[in-house]
Amino acid sequence: MRAAEGHGMSDTLNRSLRRTLGFTVLYLVATYAGRLTVMDATNLSMIWPAAGILAVWFTTQRRSPWRWVDGAALAVVTMAVNLATGASARAAVVFVVANLVQGVVFARLFDQWLPDLWTPCGRTMTRLSELWRFIAAAAASTVAGAGLGTLGMWLINGHFSYESTLVWLARNTVSVLLIGIGARRIAWIWQSRRSRTGPGIWSALGPARRIEYITLVAVSLLVYGMIFGLANGLPLAFVAISLTIWAGLRMRTTFVVLHDVAFGALAILFTLHGTGPFAEIAANPMRALVAQLFVGMVAVVGLALALSRDEREALVEQLRESERAAVEQARTMTTIIDSMAEGLGVVDEDGRLRVRNPAATRLLGVTSDDDMMRENRFYGLFHPDGTPLAEDDYVYRQIFTGRYREPMDLLIRNAAVPDGRIVQVTGSEVAASADGRRQAVIVFHDVTADRRHRDELTSFAGVVAHDLLNPLTTIEGWSEALADDLGGAQGDSVARIQRAATRMRSLINGLLAYTTARDASLSPTAVDLDEIVRDIATGRLDNAAGMSAPMPRFDIDDLAVVDADPVLTRQLLENLIGNAIKYTAPGVVPRIAVSCEPTGDGFVRVAVDDNGIGIPAGQHDAIFQNFHRAHTGQGYAGTGLGLAICKRIVERHGGTISVAGNDRGGSRMTFTLPLLGRRA
Repeated sequence: MRAAEGHGMSDTLNRSLRRTLGFTVLYLVATYAGRLTVMDATNLSMIWPAAGILAVWFTTQRRSPWRWVDGAALAVVTMAVNLATGASARAAVVFVVANLVQGVVFARLFDQWLPDLWTPCGRTMTRLSELWRFIAAAAASTVAGAGLGTLGMWLINGHFSYESTLVWLARNTVSVLLIGIGARRIAWIWQSRRSRTGPGIWSALGPARRIEYITLVAVSLLVYGMIFGLANGLPLAFVAISLTIWAGLRMRTTFVVLHDVAFGALAILFTLHGTGPFAEIAANPMRALVAQLFVGMVAVVGLALALSRDEREALVEQLRESERAAVEQARTMTTIIDSMAEGLGVVDEDGRLRVRNPAATRLLGVTSDDDMMRENRFYGLFHPDGTPLAEDDYVYRQIFTGRYREPMDLLIRNAAVPDGRIVQVTGSEVAASADGRRQAVIVFHDVTADRRHRDELTSFAGVVAHDLLNPLTTIEGWSEALADDLGGAQGDSVARIQRAATRMRSLINGLLAYTTARDASLSPTAVDLDEIVRDIATGRLDNAAGMSAPMPRFDIDDLAVVDADPVLTRQLLENLIGNAIKYTAPGVVPRIAVSCEPTGDGFVRVAVDDNGIGIPAGQHDAIFQNFHRAHTGQGYAGTGLGLAICKRIVERHGGTISVAGNDRGGSRMTFTLPLLGRRA
């Protein structure tokens, strides 16, 4: 492990030192080239490309653990070149300090303002705001370096020149701008090209675009040659700005950077040669300042136009991509909606159908031509009992008026559906339309077969009640008469017949109750749980007194008012309280506690605690299944349908039911029901 770590550190050191060596050579060449443009005895150079190399150097190496090597190399090169080109030792020291400060300040500001721009795998400059931050970092670092440099030269020479200070600021800022952005652009192109397959940038251009590039280069050579070479002394430099605008508006950003660097350098070379409009300026500092301002303006204009275009094209592409994604999503949603078996429609508050799928038309049988909801007679809408549907009973109107509570069944009978069709209609309000109108989504589900099945079950329940209970009553009556006439062993046989008849009656009543709980229509209304529980408790106490059984003890909290079916709610509580009393050990006085608390989501949680024998381990879920009995061998009577009925009642109201143990050793039955006013 240590050997691997040592090898990794060695590789990092080698890479860092190789970069340091490479930048040292580049900085040496740039410094020497800048010193060749010294204009007078003040050691003031017209151009200083070393500032740009310095910016690239220090930002590339800003996280190297051996940054001090870069600083030392910079100091050695600066001292050596300045001394070799005639500068004094004190001036060379001043230049070393100024360059070090400028490089460090630029690297720090760059790291803060453009942290993701100068990384080995980072992106290139693409936004106009990044250009302004880059220029600000270049200017701020140049101010720091030029301030120290001019102060040092003033201490050495005893003379301060604001013109020289301005030239220092302009040339270094322009150098950092052109070389810094140009180097990063070239590095990014190189990295992109290595990871990209297919034709190159030039090959990807069409013939017309290639001709335009070649034409711009040719025209730029001609114009710059005329302005700076032939029309000597004429102030025509502004004409060159039009070429920069042409490049910024039409060409790739990389080409714009190279165009600015190449022709900016050409303008400086002509000026150094003594030709062109800038060479006519007599004062050396002013000549250098004007030339640098020209090059800087050309660079900023070209880059600002190019980056603005890139940013605009990126935004347009994002919009196009978003539009394509939206169109694809809309197409997918349309396909899904059109393929639904359920009818779906979106209706606004004015009764206009905004969306309608084919299934909705098929289920309704008829449709309006103007996409407006028509009166009920047009569709043939009735309540399931055959009474006509009132206009205000449209589901979407109930939603907008706040009266909608739950799905409703409607009978559709018109010329297209002569035999009638029962649909269950559900709906909810959705986001308003673009014009601000409220909207509701309505879903139609064909429940004709389900309702027919329910009616058949209801008819079957009636048959069971009539055809089975009546003979059973006869059996019970005759067995009771036989029990009075017979005694002894024969009387015991009759008693077994009576017990079997009682179990049969209990089973039939349980099946009827389960059918009702499963298929009967809900009629939710305000149900006072406190009133129902206390009434059930009174009945159980009366029953215990009549049978000389232990009197149950009840502890009933203040219970809530729920939005539920009163008949099914009473049946639910009767079953739970009855089980709590029945499944109590012999000789133990039943103790039942009923409490409730809101759940926070529009429901109330009701708990029924007892001190009974509890639920065997592993059966807390199974006891809610049909015909499951947890205590089959302990002499407790039952059909195994009671808790299945409770579960069905609770779930039909949108709640849940569960069982757990409690501190008394018994069970805690917990269920939820909707609070009154939850859907208002």
